Amino acid sequence: MGNLILDERDQTFVLYEMLESEKLCDSKKYSEFSRDMFDMILSEAQKFAIEEIFPTLEESDKTGCKLENGQVYVPECFHRPYRLFCESGWNCMSLPQEVGGQGLPFLMRIAAHDWFVHNFAFVSYPGLGEGAAHLIDVYGSQEQKDTYLPKMISGQWGGSMCLTEPGAGTDVGNLSTKAVRQSDGTFKIIGTKIFITGGDQDLTENIIHPVLARIEGDPAGTKGISIFLVPKFMINEDGSLGRRNDFEIAKIEEKMGIHGSSTCLINFGDNNECYAELLGEEREGMKIMFQMMNEARIATGLQGLTSASTAYLHALQYTKERLQGSSLMDFKNPEAPRVAIIEHPDVRRMLLWMKSNVESMRALMYFSTLCGDRAISSQDEAEMEKWLGIFEILTPIVKAYCTDIGFRVTETAMQCYGGYGYCSEYPVEQFLRDEKIASIYEGTNGIQALDLVGRKLGMKKGAYFMYLLGEMNTSVSRYKDNTALKDLADDVLAGVNALADMGMFFGSSAKAGKFLIPVGNAYPFLMMMGKIVSAWLLLWQAGIARKKLDDLCTEKDIDLNDAPALRRLIKENRDAAFYDGKIKTARFFIKHVLPEIEGTIKSIKSEDISFVEIASESFSS
Repeated sequence: MGNLILDERDQTFVLYEMLESEKLCDSKKYSEFSRDMFDMILSEAQKFAIEEIFPTLEESDKTGCKLENGQVYVPECFHRPYRLFCESGWNCMSLPQEVGGQGLPFLMRIAAHDWFVHNFAFVSYPGLGEGAAHLIDVYGSQEQKDTYLPKMISGQWGGSMCLTEPGAGTDVGNLSTKAVRQSDGTFKIIGTKIFITGGDQDLTENIIHPVLARIEGDPAGTKGISIFLVPKFMINEDGSLGRRNDFEIAKIEEKMGIHGSSTCLINFGDNNECYAELLGEEREGMKIMFQMMNEARIATGLQGLTSASTAYLHALQYTKERLQGSSLMDFKNPEAPRVAIIEHPDVRRMLLWMKSNVESMRALMYFSTLCGDRAISSQDEAEMEKWLGIFEILTPIVKAYCTDIGFRVTETAMQCYGGYGYCSEYPVEQFLRDEKIASIYEGTNGIQALDLVGRKLGMKKGAYFMYLLGEMNTSVSRYKDNTALKDLADDVLAGVNALADMGMFFGSSAKAGKFLIPVGNAYPFLMMMGKIVSAWLLLWQAGIARKKLDDLCTEKDIDLNDAPALRRLIKENRDAAFYDGKIKTARFFIKHVLPEIEGTIKSIKSEDISFVEIASESFSS
């Protein structure tokens, strides 16, 4: 096996054979790029991931971060890759060229970072700097852009995202951090933020913190929130660094995983001297921060995918090497030779379950970001609206479905190892620990589900949801008359129809005043939708793979119905094995995972709301 991070053959299949992403280069926005350039980028990303990032995974977990005299020190092994990461431009791939970025499609940033995010503790540092720089590029004044962007985009300065507070948590509108207006137009910040990823580090000489706060006198709730830029070190007129700003890193959280990531508690303005400057307009803090939040949600979904990908590949390698038990045909013979555990049916089931989920998540991630690229590169307003709508609908699915399924894949990978998987001598237990946080931060998955049901389904009077359903129906219809795939197409079509029906059911429930039905079942619905979308994407892949396998058989003068000849071809030809694997993977998911939606539909349509009706006192004796 060439690497244990991701299957590069699957990546290129999704990018080019499935999504035909090189067609983005036909647009004016991306006309200077080409398939050759994309391939070169991915080749370099693979090399950098294998040689520089992956080797730091275990060491950074054991070393962790340290807080000494108010300064956070990250694992020493991060310093070299961070410098090389920034020098190579991996931290600003899709930022506009006019501000020092590369202007690449967001899809190519996601594809390159698919190689990197398995070590999310490391990637979080440049990722947060990039996200904060993007905020300033879109909403900052020219003076702010000139002051901050060059050094943030180069990686010389870092960034963070300061939202969460001890008493507010997800209820951001209840924050208590305040901004006091100064006579020169600047502000002073007073308050406490918790769980701040990359809140401090020693990788960069300065850190620019976007901080949500309420200007004194502004209204309560989210409508009264503004956003401010708070540098770690003040910046002199000549661009040099001045005094340390008035905020303190009070502690680093002791976490279950991502030990190399500094998760900080920050006290701002203990001495009433915490300098801040407004970003954008007053009372538009939530609107501005949501740009960074939505980017972070896609990145968090990618964390789910990459954790699952590397866990699956490690488990696959282990099951091919671990000898235990005899084959099913020889289980009564004590003298029978031991076989690799991949030969055992239950292990094969777990492997195929992981494979189908990893590959469907990659397709979901890439398709979603391609929709975003199509939206911003289209010259046609209707097309722009369509692709933007699908991207909006899929964003909470990407975040919540990929992070929860990603965790379950790491858990299943551990199961493949048996007792060894639970021990630290193998890396799979770290994959599981590092991945768990992804379903919690950037808006818990329950919040993503409420966003999907309470906001996204109804956007533009349901048009965005209908755009997605239309795309799904169009591609499913391609295979309804394909003898080899007809039964799969029928199953997926039933799932798409069930998704549309559930959307209408939620709408009618809300009109009847039964709001608790969609609200209380938002998360099961999101996971149901994730499975249906995944089944659709895998069917799409199977259709492409079937055609390619047909062509290979024709080229080799093999009858597809000649099972022994086909098996020989699959053993001898890597492309044939890959395409047959795509077909089998889709069949497994559609026949074994997709039917799970039937139980979800039954439970939601029962209209049972016992989860609300039960008294709080009845949860314990």
